[in-house]
Amino acid sequence: MSQSDLSSYLALAQKCADAARQVILPYFRQSLAIISKEDDSPVTKADREAEAAMRAILEKHVPHHAILGEEAGTSGALSKDWLWVLDPIDGTRSFVTGRPSFTTLVSLFHEGRPVLGLIDQPVTNERWLGLEGKASRYIAPHLPGTIGTRQAIALREAELSCTAPEIFRPTQFRQFQTLQTKVRRTSWGGDAYAYGLLALGQIDIIAEDTLKPWDWGPLSPIITGAGGSLTDWAGAPLTLESEGAVLACASASLRDEAIQALSS
Repeated sequence: MSQSDLSSYLALAQKCADAARQVILPYFRQSLAIISKEDDSPVTKADREAEAAMRAILEKHVPHHAILGEEAGTSGALSKDWLWVLDPIDGTRSFVTGRPSFTTLVSLFHEGRPVLGLIDQPVTNERWLGLEGKASRYIAPHLPGTIGTRQAIALREAELSCTAPEIFRPTQFRQFQTLQTKVRRTSWGGDAYAYGLLALGQIDIIAEDTLKPWDWGPLSPIITGAGGSLTDWAGAPLTLESEGAVLACASASLRDEAIQALSS
């Protein structure tokens, strides 16, 4: 794997995000049929069409790569070195209620680890890009923001965030509540958009549970390339087999404090 490979794949990821935008935007704040999946999470025509548009691009340009998508599952041989992981609308609840905090997520795994990540918010025209070993980038023509996590923040001063309390298993929720008592305050909502804000230094810790590879895969290169870390709750690297407890922190020292609080 070379940096030139990754750069060309990043251009391809952006092409996928552009295609997803074209599908998603005409459906935003429109009347859509909402289907509940087996886990009771919602899915719409926009989710499925956006993923299909991204898959078509990848199948054309990198037919030798495997694909894993939230809506359509797997295609190609997952034993291959390269795996694209797609979430066409992360935060479908936000999307169907007209909130511009949903995102499109694209990641590329190489030999089981995420080496490329993209977060795209179509309505606000924001995009975060991450490549392994490179500083992350934030593209937002009409909004302020500079890539870089807050490094000098102690746990007692930290801003903690989480999508919703119902994503936790019972034991993990009790651990999260302990962490809440150690921080300055907690904000709810945001899905993957909150991780983009962490990369901009607006949030310091995100602790969540039951996340899938399409939820966290794109976030890892972006958070790491902004100076932070993305691990499980014990501080171990996330893998395709991880159980779904995810901890994003602005710095290594903050991560150590958060892990101690979660395990106490």
